Amino acid sequence: MRKTGYGTVSAVSNLTEFFRDSLEEALAHQHVSLDAHTAHYVVSLLTLYSRTEVSHAATRPGQRWVSLADLLAQAAEAQAMDRAAILQRLGDVSLFMAGFFAQGFERRLVDVDYHIAMGGRAYGTLAATLSGPRRVLCGVFAELARKFQLVVDAIGEIADSARVWSPKDILRLYELWLKTGSRRAEGLLQQLGVQPAPVALRLN
Repeated sequence: MRKTGYGTVSAVSNLTEFFRDSLEEALAHQHVSLDAHTAHYVVSLLTLYSRTEVSHAATRPGQRWVSLADLLAQAAEAQAMDRAAILQRLGDVSLFMAGFFAQGFERRLVDVDYHIAMGGRAYGTLAATLSGPRRVLCGVFAELARKFQLVVDAIGEIADSARVWSPKDILRLYELWLKTGSRRAEGLLQQLGVQPAPVALRLN
């Protein structure tokens, strides 16, 4: 399902096509360019991670999401091939969560900026260390590492297509903008009548 304006919703028959079209639209709206291979990777990731058996795989009882710290620890102890797969999972989970669920981190100890940092570093490490046939993905992971925040914003815009913003969201959007410099959050604040400005530090 997707929101089409004026509170109406239309059915989505093909999830891959929906994400491809929505990502292309969001990137164009935010003036962000992605290599075609990178865009294809993101669309495939979003389609795959829309299935909870993939996005929530290997969660422990009581966990809402896979722990990024656990994945990082596993990567540190794994052999090269397994390490690459774990780092990819770390980057993918971080990108999906930061893009679609930034609003949901408000009352959690770990916020969206943590996911952006972890995911960007995971993809950057992959780009620098992949070997063998998978080296063809080095360019994709390198671009995702460089543009992680920008891709998060594009995914966030896709999530926004089914969301109705209200004044109570202003504080959270402002917090996200302060922590990440998100152009999407800045634009949404302006739409809600707020001109974001950095908080000045007070010296005693």
